[in-house]
Amino acid sequence: MTATAEPVEIGVVWVEKPEDVNLILGQAHFIKAVEDLYEAVACSVPDARFGFAFSEASGDRLVRSEGKDGALRELATRIALDVGAGHSFVLVLGNCYPIHVLNAIKGVQEVCTVFCASANRVGVVVAEAAGARGVLGVIDGEPPVGAEGPEDAAERTALLRRFGYKLPRGGETSGGERDIA
Repeated sequence: MTATAEPVEIGVVWVEKPEDVNLILGQAHFIKAVEDLYEAVACSVPDARFGFAFSEASGDRLVRSEGKDGALRELATRIALDVGAGHSFVLVLGNCYPIHVLNAIKGVQEVCTVFCASANRVGVVVAEAAGARGVLGVIDGEPPVGAEGPEDAAERTALLRRFGYKLPRGGETSGGERDIA
């Protein structure tokens, strides 16, 4: 039997979402991912507001959804329907960031890959062939306008400390006390 090449259509689906909503887009291989990804997010950030949607690739071919926030669950479902690629999943986060849940998501057995975790404008690059559709990758944000200089680096490190991701400088702990050395 000889394999034959079929024509492929490639396009971009631009995700429409509020600016303050973070998006994680990935691929999972089994419907069990719906409950397992819900649990991964809920256990990582118990008070997280989120919506999750998974597109079945065969059988009923429905978009299955869960979440702790009805509006975010509807948003995730709409995005999944717009993308329309089998085995893809969409997680939208309201009051937490991808950094809080990403390792838990990547640790779920059904997850094959994570394409992006972003609050930026995201375009999903999709391919269609022989009645099937899949995600090739993403367009995430805008291109750089230059390289970081010393002032930019100082602003970056200050931002991480304001967010609480790094220890404050000068020996202070997060509560403002001085370390005793």
